Amino acid sequence: MKALFAASVLVLAALPALAAEPDGLTLPSGFHASVVAEGLGPVRHLAFRPNGDLFLSTPRARTGLGGGIIALHLDADHKVSGEPKHFGAVDGGTGIGFYRGALYAATPSRIYRYNFKGNALLPDPEPQVVVDGMPATGNANRGIAFDDKGGIFVGVTATAADACNVPAPRGTTPVGVRPCKDLEGRSGIWRFSATRLNQNFADGERIATGFRDSTALAWLGGGLYGFFHGTDGTSRAFPKLVTPAEDAQIADELIHLTKGTDIGWPYTYYDGVRKMRMTTPEFGGDGKTAASGGNYAVPVLTFQAGRVAPLDLVAYNGTQFPAEYRGGAFVPTHGTGGQVANGHNGYNVYFVPVSKDGQVGEPKIFADGFADSNSAGGKAKYRPVGAAVAPDGSLYVAESNKGRVWRITYGDAK
Repeated sequence: MKALFAASVLVLAALPALAAEPDGLTLPSGFHASVVAEGLGPVRHLAFRPNGDLFLSTPRARTGLGGGIIALHLDADHKVSGEPKHFGAVDGGTGIGFYRGALYAATPSRIYRYNFKGNALLPDPEPQVVVDGMPATGNANRGIAFDDKGGIFVGVTATAADACNVPAPRGTTPVGVRPCKDLEGRSGIWRFSATRLNQNFADGERIATGFRDSTALAWLGGGLYGFFHGTDGTSRAFPKLVTPAEDAQIADELIHLTKGTDIGWPYTYYDGVRKMRMTTPEFGGDGKTAASGGNYAVPVLTFQAGRVAPLDLVAYNGTQFPAEYRGGAFVPTHGTGGQVANGHNGYNVYFVPVSKDGQVGEPKIFADGFADSNSAGGKAKYRPVGAAVAPDGSLYVAESNKGRVWRITYGDAK
């Protein structure tokens, strides 16, 4: 059994760095940041090729720039060498990752595989289709992850914004639709072979169901884990049932995903302070009573205080960082519109310890200072969005406002 642990977003602060870091970042003692790239636009996830080339997905195909993936060649000083290259037609710009030397990238409807010749920065011009037929309408987020047995997982988000409602006339409260149609062919995690081409979405193995939005999937400690976003605006829609303070307790959940996992959306949400799953008001909940009638997942960790929006979950498989970081995971949090940065409502990178058997420990803020106390929502100076571990064990972090990328090293690493 995996040990369960829930934690508030108000966790241990990062220790001050020994020297001033670029852009006002703060890191634990012994760590240092440097700027690698900037001006890349609204990037999303990152992936390193084993030879050290860095690839970034973008939220949409970049018209006029040649596609939706950015390729960067880094020189011996870890700076971008030459102009960024753009390729592919990856529209949606979420999940990318390397497996057996090939780059996998998800669009709303397909997962592609890009093959490389030698050390060429750009892959073959025609990608191979690994999975086809995913539902392309609605929310385009598609996070991916690989297991240790040749499988690739993909998360297909819901179309509904929050709770699968009937449109409510002005001045009335929303009513949920049961059964929610999003649960039939999306709002779940599917597994496919990472090595077989031209698979159909209908042939995939469904692993989990019941979530609204997620781009953060990773294989940690021998199992699949994912962060799932809680619903927004519950107090605004049901002010007599859920106070603003209680709304802020609706958690983003880290779930250990196994066959048959039900995360509970849209019928439930998880209160990270009360540590119990509640029925949503749209489906008869009163904001006080625990949900019943379903075998719903219990999160191993929660972030609340206004939904910090974890957008990536990155296993640390390097050896440059101290031993306590190895096997754990880094979590960039993007923040949500209207939530202030003061109090750590997003705009951070967290570290989450994970043991070899999958036990999840208490998170702590690893990198801070991306937004000051006067920042809110998209007005934050920098919004962390993705991370990746380089072949040398350093950590790269990207943000989505300006397309800036930092490299974080430990000790005397160059």
